[in-house]
Amino acid sequence: MHARLAFALCLITLAVNLQAPLYTAYAELSGDGATGTALAFSGYVLGVLPVLLLCGGLSERVGRRPLIIAALMLSMLATSLLLLAPGLKILALARLLMGAGTALATACATGYMYDLQGGGDDARAANWVTASTSLGFGLGAALTSLCLLFGASLSPASFHLQLLLAGLAILLVWHLPDPRVAQRVSMLRLPCYPAGSLPYGLAILLAWACTGLVIALVPGVLRQQGLSHWSGFSTFCVISCGLLFQPLARRLSSARATLLGLAILPPSYLLLAWGAHNGVLAAVLAGAVAASSACYGFIYLGGLAAVNALAGTQKTRASAGFLLLAYLGFSLPVIITGLLTDKLGDSVALRLFGAVLILGCAAVAMALLGTKGAAVKWPWRRRQQPGCDRW
Repeated sequence: MHARLAFALCLITLAVNLQAPLYTAYAELSGDGATGTALAFSGYVLGVLPVLLLCGGLSERVGRRPLIIAALMLSMLATSLLLLAPGLKILALARLLMGAGTALATACATGYMYDLQGGGDDARAANWVTASTSLGFGLGAALTSLCLLFGASLSPASFHLQLLLAGLAILLVWHLPDPRVAQRVSMLRLPCYPAGSLPYGLAILLAWACTGLVIALVPGVLRQQGLSHWSGFSTFCVISCGLLFQPLARRLSSARATLLGLAILPPSYLLLAWGAHNGVLAAVLAGAVAASSACYGFIYLGGLAAVNALAGTQKTRASAGFLLLAYLGFSLPVIITGLLTDKLGDSVALRLFGAVLILGCAAVAMALLGTKGAAVKWPWRRRQQPGCDRW
């Protein structure tokens, strides 16, 4: 039964970057540049954040299965909109719908997976969720790029495949049990930040800023070099290849895994950016794989484990706080870099982002080394105590 849920989660996240190789084509249709593309791309975060911030108790009220089905339907609606009316405005709306769906699904996925497996090891449930979602986020873009190799199209076969498989996933999930009894709980569960967790949150912010840049803006740079059909494969590499490094990340302490990711991230970005600007495909893909090891391997797993260890009984709220910083990194730096690209050119914008990334990684690494896992002294706290700080 848990395999059915994993299949559904993969289809939900597959839709999110399914259209990534077409961003440049959408921008040309709409007469916009990198700024418009970045803003449309960030519609995903506008869908995620309200659900993440305001609907933390929804799964306990209505159950887990309805949320998974709703997320699948939203993914199908988003894909259908892009088939019917391609362009940046519809892309922004579609990504908002996909963001809301992804947030609904991932908020309850680990607990649902744990119940479907009959309890036992909660790490095993988390591994299934992490693997299925990471594969989906990257696979959608790769499938579209593969279709585009056989001919340019705004309605590639990958879109129709997602609709077909998502419909199948709805039927499979419909017959799953939902063991958790509905409860009347508060919908509002604001994220929080345990003492000592801020460096880990800033690390994932930097990591996902790099990922967002590769997905949203690198396709435009590759198009100038005649490599636009390969942009989906760069998205696949920068997300899904992180799976290969997660077993190693689990064997390291949280601080060491995060520090290793921070050390890998700047040189991998520089290699990727240099390859994209100069049309060296091997450098783009190698840099994307290396960046993925940091973004979805060492920093993601190390940071999330550290935050949960520091959170005490507030693990759900602390994880939401960690992801809030991650999604802010996934959107704001991409928008700013898009503005710089339109004003100064892609070469200058990529270099400025690289400089900020290097300085940011160095500062966060120094903070981690300085605290050595100890609690950060928050200026508004009267005393140090376990658990979460108030907003």
